[in-house]
Amino acid sequence: MEIELRKEIREVLIEDLKRYFANERDEDLSNLGAELLLDYILINIGPYIYNKGIEDSYNYMSERVEDLLSLEKRFR
Repeated sequence: MEIELRKEIREVLIEDLKRYFANERDEDLSNLGAELLLDYILINIGPYIYNKGIEDSYNYMSERVEDLLSLEKRFR
């Protein structure tokens, strides 16, 4: 599964990467360099972050279902 970003989001992230390299590493990162780095992150790191979000969502929803079941009426 490939993580796809809207063009506007991609442009913002590329500028963020360039700004990070300039501020934190005193390096100029070209547009191409930032695009390649973003692609690397999306392909190689993104799935781990995505899967963690899925896992956290599953755990959260499971807890809510347990809360819902606690409201069940008991028979006498």
